[in-house]
This record gives sequence, structure tokens and C-alpha cells, in this order.
Amino acid sequence: MSAELKRSIMSRDVVAGAMVFEFFSPGLSSILHNAGAKFVIYDMEHTGLGMESLKWLFASCRGLPIAPMVRVPVGEYTWLARALDLGARGVMIPMVESAEHAKSIVQACRYPPLGRRGAAFGFAQCDYKGGDIGQKISDYHERTVVMAQIETERGLDNVEAIAAVDGIDVLWVGHFDLSNFMGMPAQFDNPRFVSAMQRVADVAKKHNKIAGFMATDAAWADRVKAMGYTMIATGTDTGMLQQGFASLIQHVEKRG
Repeated sequence: MSAELKRSIMSRDVVAGAMVFEFFSPGLSSILHNAGAKFVIYDMEHTGLGMESLKWLFASCRGLPIAPMVRVPVGEYTWLARALDLGARGVMIPMVESAEHAKSIVQACRYPPLGRRGAAFGFAQCDYKGGDIGQKISDYHERTVVMAQIETERGLDNVEAIAAVDGIDVLWVGHFDLSNFMGMPAQFDNPRFVSAMQRVADVAKKHNKIAGFMATDAAWADRVKAMGYTMIATGTDTGMLQQGFASLIQHVEKRG
């Protein structure tokens, strides 16, 4: 499923998933699958989520056609290699600002001779199965999606060089941070911000990479799809749950 999903993503099919910040429940994987999500990204950057809980969440995806992914807190070997060892099919790295950083990320995600990732086979990423190690390495390289977040003015300045790095699959815009670092917090209709969003999508296409985004509503989804973004997470889980409850509560309390 995961290698097939990556092929679909890299073919520029529109692939929808979810991004989860709060509700780290074992049942959520099935709920999201039933809703049609092809992947789920669990956030470690802005939450209290730790590695032990992440392993448990990944296990809840086992046997389901939904790919477990994670946003690590920082793009360093300790976080990336461990997340992949736990079974991550995709890793998102915040605030990628240079080609050098992008190259170090790829090195942490790939086994020799393509990278410097340490070996740990027969454990969670293998579903505790044996098998030919060379084939496993090939399979894991093929299925893993590496997402570099372009969400600072430095990342935007260097987006061409980042996109040119072999092994970076997705340029993912973090829109709140990008607007903040551009000096226009949450001014998502500002022409300079709109231009920056379009530039990331155009650079991704130029380098045969994918543009990714988290859409918080249908309007955002339509907007970024028109720009060329094709890997789209829905979220936030907190906002969607609150909105759903609020709508029904308001209906219940509505007078006569």
C-alpha cells in the first residue's frame, strides 16, 4: 500500500489525508480510513506527542490502507531515523532553509550507499517480519515520503536549491509560519503571500517534486488545488471537532 501511495503522490494525483494534533486515539486510524483518508500525519512539533505514543499510533494503522506519517520537531537524525524505525511511511520536517539541510535530512532517511541511516530490521518498520535485507532497503526507500516544509523567508529564498535535492519528495508550505516570517501574520490574501504560495508550487513542478498543504476548510482546499498543490492534509482535528460539536449544540439550543 505505501509504495503504491507514494507512486500516486509522485504522479501528481490529488491525494487527501489528515493531520492530527490532539486526538491521539487508537481508534482514529480506522475513523480516518473510513472517512477516506489515504494518510495521516501525526504532529510532534507543536504537541506533547512522544516516541512511545507514536509507535502505538503507528501500530493502530497496521493492516489498514492508511499510511502513518509524522512531523518531527526538528530535521535531525535522532528524530528522523527513529520515526522511520517505528514504521513511519512519511516524515515531515519543519523549517527547511537550505540545500545543505535538505541533504542532511535525506542522508538520515536513507540507508547506505544513498545515506547514513543505521540498520534496525525485524522490528516495527518491518511489521516484525524477516526477509531479504537488500529487498527491505529497496522497499523502504521506495515507500518513504520525505516532506520539506517551506515556511520561512529563508526557505522561500532557497526553495529552488531545496527542491533540487534528490530524495526530497514534497515541498510542504506551512502557511502560518510563512506569513509570520514574511512579516504579514495570517495575511493570506496579501499579494506577496499569494505569490510565494504559487512560487513553491511552480518550483515543485519544475523539479518533479510535489507541493503539499494542510487545508482547514473547503475554500483552502480549492484554492491550493488551483495553484497546483496535490498532497493535501485536512485539519486541524481540534478545529474540526469543535466546529462539529458547535454546529449541533447551536441547533439543539435554538429556540422554537
